[in-house]
Amino acid sequence: MAAWYDWYLEMPPITRVYLAASVLTTGACALELVSPFSLYFNAQLVIYKFQVWRLFTNFFFFGALGLDFLFHMFFLVRYCRLLEEGSFRGRTADFLMMLLFGGALMCCVAPFINVPPFLGSSLAFMMVYVWGRRNEYVRMSFLGLFQFRAPFLPWVLLGFSVLLGNSPTIDLIGIGVGHIYYFLEDVFPTIPAGRGRKVLVTPHLLRLLLDTNPAAEDVVQVAHLGGVDEAPRVPAMASHAEGRDGNDNNAEHTGEPHERHEMEGPHAEAGPEGMHAEGIHAHSD
Repeated sequence: MAAWYDWYLEMPPITRVYLAASVLTTGACALELVSPFSLYFNAQLVIYKFQVWRLFTNFFFFGALGLDFLFHMFFLVRYCRLLEEGSFRGRTADFLMMLLFGGALMCCVAPFINVPPFLGSSLAFMMVYVWGRRNEYVRMSFLGLFQFRAPFLPWVLLGFSVLLGNSPTIDLIGIGVGHIYYFLEDVFPTIPAGRGRKVLVTPHLLRLLLDTNPAAEDVVQVAHLGGVDEAPRVPAMASHAEGRDGNDNNAEHTGEPHERHEMEGPHAEAGPEGMHAEGIHAHSD
């Protein structure tokens, strides 16, 4: 029990809170302490009945407790943590801003698309997409049949989900929102039209509350917009295949080989929505 508690405390704060909220919310529904009908996203109830909590609670419910729930939690914790300890290391406020932006955009799109009223899977898929785009040099394999780069991971998961008979809509929402965030945050400031300007600006209050050293934020942003992640961003304990975010910085810029790190991916089954993969492994050169 102590080992699980220590593992939980080792997580960065946003990952820890999101995992706890998801487990508690889904568990409360399973025990019939709370009804999912009071949690799902409904734009009319939010606007006309002022049930604003639905804007948040719909991201915390992941269906019935079971194997599918465990795989959702695996993906959620894995890629949420990889992002928070990688390119968002020391920038907790910016990471929370990314989740708020993604959640808000999904809630704006959902009323016009026939999607399930719980969008947690789409938000997790968004994190997978952003992680993949920021770790383009990580090589992954699927069932040992073929290899691909990390940016193709969302598409591999999407294709596998469709083959299992699931609707692609929930996954495509996550991919679309993730691409919009990636473009606004990583691409637009580097092109002539952007002129180095950031479109998504994190409120200073959030940085004061969440970041350990808000004064260093400008230095981090300059390195990030220049396409360079600082070496200390990923601690040694998290050196599982993080491409540009981890110890592979030298490999990216010098082409020198490094020790190969294996990371075991999910062995998943079909579920009602998103994040279905089987036998995905990754390693970085």
